[in-house]
Amino acid sequence: MNKNDTLKLFIISDAIGDTSQKITTAVLAQFPELTNVEVQRFAFIDSKEELLKILRDALREHAIVASTLVKDSFNEAAHEFAARTSLSYVDFMTPMMELIQGKTGLEPKHEARAQHKLTSDYFAKIEAIDFAVKYDDGQDPKGFLKADYVIIGPSRTSKTPLSMYLANKSYKVANLPLIPEIPLPKEIFDVPKEKLIGLVATPEVIQRTREKRLSSLGLGGSSSYTDVAHIKEEMDYAKEIYHELGAKTVEVDDMSIEEIAEYITRLQIDR
Repeated sequence: MNKNDTLKLFIISDAIGDTSQKITTAVLAQFPELTNVEVQRFAFIDSKEELLKILRDALREHAIVASTLVKDSFNEAAHEFAARTSLSYVDFMTPMMELIQGKTGLEPKHEARAQHKLTSDYFAKIEAIDFAVKYDDGQDPKGFLKADYVIIGPSRTSKTPLSMYLANKSYKVANLPLIPEIPLPKEIFDVPKEKLIGLVATPEVIQRTREKRLSSLGLGGSSSYTDVAHIKEEMDYAKEIYHELGAKTVEVDDMSIEEIAEYITRLQIDR
């Protein structure tokens, strides 16, 4: 194929398929010039017949197939099909399972959706998500002392997305917008400084994010909310608060939510 053709990817799984999706997304990020990509995801495959139909479709469409099948019979069927055809096929699960089995002597369960069982970890995650929703945007300052982290920063520095991402990692997170005209809740001064995370961004980056937000709401025009000089004042005020509270700061301009979260969780190790 040439660079103008569409690259087709089939992601198949006998569970949700999010593992293959994440790996595939990470790999595609290494090919920024590749713009014509079509990804189809086939989850909860529960029969060989369904699996083989998908594989035949992929072969006909010259697609790459990425799998996270864990059932022995499904894996065997997929590998046999790929071996006797020209199907481009990659199995993300089997090599790792075989390595672990070889090292430990333990037999894998070959059980689909094993990582999604309703364990105590699952319920801890749900509790953390409920917590993040309840204590988002400074709605209830009483949550600050119950939180694993309290994220503070001016509007549009990604406090809420970051809180929700960390909640999916089972961390209880509250967040508070810093607005110079609004006094800080007294509860924030009682939060241990190792739990406080202050987000730092350049005014120009915040301005672009705010303008996009207003545009998505069908709003426009100039205002102090998107004025760079006013945003700089907000950020200067935020930095003063970070210093006063002893909060650890994170510069978020060139970082994804995932990278910021990883940085924050590693702070506890480095303290």
